[in-house]
Amino acid sequence: MSSTDRYAVIGEHIAHSRSPQIHALFAKATGQDMQYGLLDVPPERFEGAVNEFFGDGGRGLNVTVPHKQAALRIADALTPRARRAGAVNTLARGGAGTASDVLLGDNTDGAGLVRDLSINLGCMLQGARALLLGAGGAARGIIAPLLESGLAELVICNRHADRAQQLALEFREVGQISALSSAGKDFRPYDLLINATSASLNGELPLIPPGAVGRDTLCYDCAYLDRDTIFVRWAREAGAARAVMGLGMLIEQAAESFLLWRGVRPDTAPVLKALAKS
Repeated sequence: MSSTDRYAVIGEHIAHSRSPQIHALFAKATGQDMQYGLLDVPPERFEGAVNEFFGDGGRGLNVTVPHKQAALRIADALTPRARRAGAVNTLARGGAGTASDVLLGDNTDGAGLVRDLSINLGCMLQGARALLLGAGGAARGIIAPLLESGLAELVICNRHADRAQQLALEFREVGQISALSSAGKDFRPYDLLINATSASLNGELPLIPPGAVGRDTLCYDCAYLDRDTIFVRWAREAGAARAVMGLGMLIEQAAESFLLWRGVRPDTAPVLKALAKS
């Protein structure tokens, strides 16, 4: 058996994933002996696929849509940020000082998003008003880091209002957070509008309140494709100041995962530049 450590991303309908390319660039830049693959599995096969991967000597997995909350349930131990999020996007066998047989769950989404917004995009989060679309595993991972970044207000909008309200209750001690009670009235534009739903991957728009976007709004789609998502196209047509996909978030959260697995945080700027060109 090869001594090269094996890692992968696991999700459903992820043929477009750039994670293998990102981690290959990280490994080359940091001199790490590792391989990184892709596991495309439906929800009913998720736990079995994870067990098989680690049983065969795998060292770590990035977890994406729609498995982040399922990953939470099968982890033996959780980092504080994964426990707080109630969702896992990174699994490591024996990570962060745990025993070698312990499956550790982490969540690097929020750290990746905040870093992309503040450093790569130069977005001033301190004092900003933000609207978050979605209440699933992706949303869970970014709420606390966003609130801790200094937002004045974070509002959650979801097709199922009760789920948005439950999330707001869960995170109320972290910062100023609330659930949108109605999507049918006009609102003053937000500084930041984040799509944390998977609607874009299906070519659909999420529920967006009228009046949420103005000429100073940054619209951010946590999803990404090899072309502009429907959300990004809509945001530009709506007159947003900027509309971007989540490639930067993907790279930054991947760097956090890489740090957990390999003990070194790679420089993300060259990777972001390389992928933006391609």
